[in-house]
Amino acid sequence: MQISIKREELFYKFEVDLADATLLEVLSYIKTNLDPSLSFSSGCRSSVCGSCSMRVNGREVLACSYKVKDGDSIEPLKNMPIIRDLVVNMDRAYSFNAKAKAWLTKGEDEILLNHEDEKINELQSDCILCGSCYSACPVYTVNEEFLGPFALTRVWKYVSDTRESGEEAKINTIQVNGVWDCTLCNECTLVCPQNISSKADIEKLRMKSSQYGFMDPNFASFGGGFGFDGSPTF
Repeated sequence: MQISIKREELFYKFEVDLADATLLEVLSYIKTNLDPSLSFSSGCRSSVCGSCSMRVNGREVLACSYKVKDGDSIEPLKNMPIIRDLVVNMDRAYSFNAKAKAWLTKGEDEILLNHEDEKINELQSDCILCGSCYSACPVYTVNEEFLGPFALTRVWKYVSDTRESGEEAKINTIQVNGVWDCTLCNECTLVCPQNISSKADIEKLRMKSSQYGFMDPNFASFGGGFGFDGSPTF
């Protein structure tokens, strides 16, 4: 079996005699037996930590769960600085959590969650910080200030939490380079190993934004068209 691995700007081919192996097993074999200089990240080996995320044939995967096929092309995640080979720096991606105020703001009164409350954002809580959604996002590719699917999903997680006391502040924060900049292409959802739909979360944040008087600035640029000012625009 032959695979190609992108290192700097070139793809290097490796012959590996392994059957039914995960990509992480193949990379470990290459590093141990063929090229000790190969660099990649790994951790739990159980699809829990998210540290082994990378791209195979142009699609984001977790190396510990992806089964390698002959001819596969391996490369690092996009939209992030490459440290070496398949290792990227995710600090900038994670920094958008702070910009988006993606944390729980609790009020003075203690509010206990019931089982129904917990179910509301249970899926969003399963995020493993793998960065696949950032890599797959076409908006982030052209707009480095875009908050991105990872941060916006976390904003919805906290906005939908009954204990959240700073909902309006969070909604205000995501109006610029945020919910309206997303194209709803769904690429982030397709590559998420936890099946979290950031697209759906962003749609819910848009509805929540409208409750606070915000609207898509692209609509607003039409001068109140589409009936928003009570009169038709032709």
